[in-house]
Amino acid sequence: MSVLYVDADACPVKEEAERVATRHGLEMKLVSNGGLRMSRNPLVEVVIVPDGPDIADMWIADRAGPGDVVVTGDIPLAARAIENGARVLAHNGEAFTEANIGQRLATRDLMSDLRAADPFRQGGGRAFSKADRARFLDALERELRAAQRVAR
Repeated sequence: MSVLYVDADACPVKEEAERVATRHGLEMKLVSNGGLRMSRNPLVEVVIVPDGPDIADMWIADRAGPGDVVVTGDIPLAARAIENGARVLAHNGEAFTEANIGQRLATRDLMSDLRAADPFRQGGGRAFSKADRARFLDALERELRAAQRVAR
């Protein structure tokens, strides 16, 4: 059976993910190092991991595999989940795949180096939009259906 894992720290689409998982009758795990409200939904488990760098990511990566879907904005976690056979989505609906994860890791590393070299090169980028939310919902529906076919 498929499981939906959500890297819940700073995730803007937790509610949307819960609605889709519930519609499919799938177990969902919201993984964080704290600050989340417990869900009344019996399909949703809030997993609180100890504080520390990447502890939530490691927890997800150690469990997600074929037939599962991971929602994260963390590219190293996405790479590990893909390596384990899981399907992975970013919060804006972009799918991380074996074909694009190498480039995404390289770009992440390059941007990290540029920010370290120039303290004025900081900033987030554009705001999360309704279009991003809609793309995420469409992509999650597609990925969950594909993951369920693998899990059977």
